[in-house]
Amino acid sequence: MTGKQVSSQEEEFRADLRRLGNLYRTHVAKKVSQRQLGRVINTVPTTVGQWLKGKVVTPQEEKLVLLVEFLADRLERAGVEVPPPDLRLLDADEWRKRHTAVMRLRNQASGAGVRGAHARTALDASSSRTGPGELPDRPRSFSAWKPEQLGIHPAIHGDSVAVPQHEFVLPDYVEREHDRHLRARLEVARTGTHPTLIVVRGESCAGKTRTAYEAVRACLADWDLVYPKEVDSLLALLAADVVAPESVLWLNDAHRFLRNAEGEAAAAALQRRLEGPGPAVIIATMWPADHRALTAAPQGGVDALGLHEHARALLDPVAPVDVPPSFTELELRALRTSRHPSLETAARTSPTGAITQTLAAAPQLVDHYESAVAPDGPYGKAIIAAAMDARRFGLTSPLTEAFLEAAVPGYLTDQQRAAADPDTWFAGALRYARTRVMEVTAALEAVAHPSGMGSLSGAYRLADYLDHYARTTRQYRFPPQVFWSAVEHHVPTTELMGLASAAEEHGRRRIAAALYRRAAGAGESAAAGRLANLLELAGDSQQAESPYELYQEAAAAGHPWAWRALVRLEEEAGNSEGAEAMLRQAAATGDLGLLEDLVEYLERRGERDEAESLARRVAVDGHTWILVKLADLRRALGDSPGAGILLRAAGDAGDGWALQKLADMRGAAGDLVSAEALLRESAVGHSEALYALMELRRDLGDHEGARVLLLEAAEEGSISALYDVAMEREEAGDHAEAERLARESGSYGSTGLLQELASLREKTGEHELAELLARDAVAAGDTDALLDLALLREASDREGAERLAREAAANGHPSALQTLSRARAEGGDREGAHRLAWEAVRAGEPGVLRDLLDEQIEAGDRDGAERSALQAANCGYHWALPELALLRARAGDPASAELIRRFGLEADGSVCPGF
Repeated sequence: MTGKQVSSQEEEFRADLRRLGNLYRTHVAKKVSQRQLGRVINTVPTTVGQWLKGKVVTPQEEKLVLLVEFLADRLERAGVEVPPPDLRLLDADEWRKRHTAVMRLRNQASGAGVRGAHARTALDASSSRTGPGELPDRPRSFSAWKPEQLGIHPAIHGDSVAVPQHEFVLPDYVEREHDRHLRARLEVARTGTHPTLIVVRGESCAGKTRTAYEAVRACLADWDLVYPKEVDSLLALLAADVVAPESVLWLNDAHRFLRNAEGEAAAAALQRRLEGPGPAVIIATMWPADHRALTAAPQGGVDALGLHEHARALLDPVAPVDVPPSFTELELRALRTSRHPSLETAARTSPTGAITQTLAAAPQLVDHYESAVAPDGPYGKAIIAAAMDARRFGLTSPLTEAFLEAAVPGYLTDQQRAAADPDTWFAGALRYARTRVMEVTAALEAVAHPSGMGSLSGAYRLADYLDHYARTTRQYRFPPQVFWSAVEHHVPTTELMGLASAAEEHGRRRIAAALYRRAAGAGESAAAGRLANLLELAGDSQQAESPYELYQEAAAAGHPWAWRALVRLEEEAGNSEGAEAMLRQAAATGDLGLLEDLVEYLERRGERDEAESLARRVAVDGHTWILVKLADLRRALGDSPGAGILLRAAGDAGDGWALQKLADMRGAAGDLVSAEALLRESAVGHSEALYALMELRRDLGDHEGARVLLLEAAEEGSISALYDVAMEREEAGDHAEAERLARESGSYGSTGLLQELASLREKTGEHELAELLARDAVAAGDTDALLDLALLREASDREGAERLAREAAANGHPSALQTLSRARAEGGDREGAHRLAWEAVRAGEPGVLRDLLDEQIEAGDRDGAERSALQAANCGYHWALPELALLRARAGDPASAELIRRFGLEADGSVCPGF
């Protein structure tokens, strides 16, 4: 079972929990509060809220099923017409089946050696390409590194004339709330027995690299630091085991190391190092968009062919430390007392609190791009736009002059192209794009030579802030056809998979197919499978390639999803014997997911002895989840005693989750004594098992024993127990202790208690304290906290609600303004809702397009609906193509609808006639 499968299946489960939560909030919440809902299913209210936001996947299957059944009943009694795609969200049996699968996958992900095995496989593959010789980057003491060497941007000079204009400026550092959270983690990591991965996340020029630098300087200044400049160097360092205890591995802009095939090898190698001896720290700085791209499951049909399985497995367990893009008013007041000229100037000229962006001259850089003037400006702007789109669609290697010159004509008008001097236009345009703004940065910067002094000739990188700026301002634009022709002919073949995948996600299947073909021709086996998938969708028998043969090529290269596609094709052809033979051949590769498929196939076919024998052989290597999976299947097929035997076997092999499931079975059957014994057996080192045991003692009437277990579970870090104890202290009037426990819960990655207390403080009028608790929740990784507070404040302080929603959006909640817009619409304020909806669109929240499209369809505005669907496709939303096809079919154009379903769109948004 791969890390991708673990991540993507749980992500789908969480996404559906969020959709279930939307049904609750839209149709039920006004009559049944979250607190009442908690009483109905005997669960603390905030925990229910966490479930319905997809924040937590509860191990309590029966309570989740009870919740689904209750909501289904309420919706039916209210006469709510649930959209057909959402009906499955009310199917309790389906939830039970999916919950069992997710719990098995989660148990597997934490099982001994699974990720380590993948790390070793990927690292071995990468090591074979990294020859012997001197390492390009070596560790040295932290004090030997200059800030500019670690990727910290120079700042504006401010109004002082005392600083030489070409000197690197590093202003005084202003410590903020996120700094305290980061430094607390480093202090814990300093004494750890294993390395610790810390992700510092923030938008371009938000100060994430400076934050990380100052935290290391404060906590680990006596350690060594090693800074690889490229993925090959990182792989070499890890292969040589250079990241020793008491050292920092510095991964600035870590997304550069984790993309594409080499990035997968790097992620796998990093996983392996995290399993090794410590203490050591890996610090990775990332943009929120890149973090989401590397951790979220791919959309639609591309999911089965995901590109970042090891990156997701590496990053998923780590709650990022988020660096806000703006200073709060309290922080600004402290900042205004600074005597550093850069900070003085930034504080005076940053009304929105975007201090760090101003320090890096970001506004002037944007103005240089947007206000380009003749003669060279329009052509320079076109170069910058092409560079923006290249980075936005996944190109990570340096931008070459050949690529830029070939792509630029697509960004110019006919008149501009006609007026250009063929011999001089590109040199002038490049000169404009490379002009430094305020002596700090240029739109296109030179790329340092990877192994020597100077820069690479004819190679450039886009300024970080412009990359960030483009992801909002150009979000609804798809690059012109000329851009894709330049990609096909002037981009390294190692980059084509990522770019082709981006084109496919944006509905441009012909462009994607062309890039996959070129990548496959260059030896990229995964591209063959992706091309096969597109050809299947197209259903075009006239193509030279056979999907079956392409899947065979990908399967031979070791891609499990290609094996599954071959089994499916055999089944669809009615060849059951061929399907079984193919599945056995696939499982023989040793892939755990394919072995699981074979076990399930055999069990359903009645070949139970072979299924059990195979599962037990796999479990011997520590993969006890496969026994749990088989037990769940047997229970679903009516063999509870057989399921119990398998769960007992998994428990004997050290699987605590299997024992808890067996305890649930015994408890449901009325055997509470046996259930308690199993819970006690599984409770060693498992705080939530202690909590479950506490609940059982309480049900048996032993309230004193339950109380002792509750406190023990809280001491061991049980989130449920911490909630109960904190709420006891809150009701007793000990608010300070309740808040302390809430912050402790947040340190374990659970923010529900912080949210609950923020809500209570808001309702009692303690608005500043409510915001402080909500920001603590945000710092602990919950981007919903500020939005929840905004929704509470909406009734009494609409301006304050909007401020909090905007802050939530800036802190990584991509749909905060959209959610507030929906709340206003439900409250009858259609004008205010529409204003916020369009503000959300302009702010780069394209999910709001679905709401606008529904409004346009309801109003009969077919042209407007088509424009919204096309904008959604340009944003990469997988639902856009089917919606666009449906609109064409309803308009009486079934031919265009069919072409869109099969082939997608051309670069300009017109219907693609075929591949």
